[in-house]
Amino acid sequence: MPVLLMSTLTLDSVSVRFGGLQALADVSFSVQQGQIVGLIGPNGAGKTTVFNVITGVYRTSGGQVNYDGASILGRRPHQVLAAGIARTFQNIRLFQNMTALENVMVARHCRTKSGVLGAVLRSPGQRKEEAGIREAAQEALEFMGLGKYAAEVASSLPYGHQRRLEIARALASSPRTILLDEPAAGMNPAESKDLMGYIQRILERGVNVLMVEHDMKVVMGVCQHIVVLDHGVLIAQGAPEEVQKDPCVIEAYLGQPADN
Repeated sequence: MPVLLMSTLTLDSVSVRFGGLQALADVSFSVQQGQIVGLIGPNGAGKTTVFNVITGVYRTSGGQVNYDGASILGRRPHQVLAAGIARTFQNIRLFQNMTALENVMVARHCRTKSGVLGAVLRSPGQRKEEAGIREAAQEALEFMGLGKYAAEVASSLPYGHQRRLEIARALASSPRTILLDEPAAGMNPAESKDLMGYIQRILERGVNVLMVEHDMKVVMGVCQHIVVLDHGVLIAQGAPEEVQKDPCVIEAYLGQPADN
């Protein structure tokens, strides 16, 4: 496994406005090396907006986003990916008619160097690179417990497996930070429990995790730090045991302590 560089993702007073709607207001938090950070809040709180700002989909109206000490504002999504930040989506976005392996290979191509001409001419360098892509994609599938499904068409996989396939595809781009957008959505309790183990293994692989999730058992079970948004405003952040007892969080989102 390659040695990964230390990485820190920092949002500093980030604001986003869509016309008269303030989607985010002066949001500040960070994801440090070796952390799984949970980003929680009610629907419409601005969680996915945070992901879209980080990955270059949305522009900010104020504030700064730094990665490894350098601003990534203004970069396009493929440039953010090249910098080492990958993401999954709330709604599954697999290539449904492609195999699991092909889905993951698509993501790995962001690390290729041979270019279009090499692919057309099938140069020795391109063939070697393609073999490396296939090997890396298979490794990502094995890592997420999907190795035996490599030749299966994505649409034929059970829902929980498709969720894990999306994560495998993101990991194939060799990120140092991964953004997981509701990875446990639609999963049954057994699948969610398995997912927690995979997320912990991602951290052990050296990849930091920022996760939006509504399943509080998953959030409280794997996150070292939790950030809470409500209507675009950061209302609390801290260790899970602190956040779940915060009166503002209970009123806005949890309703009661998560261990009750």
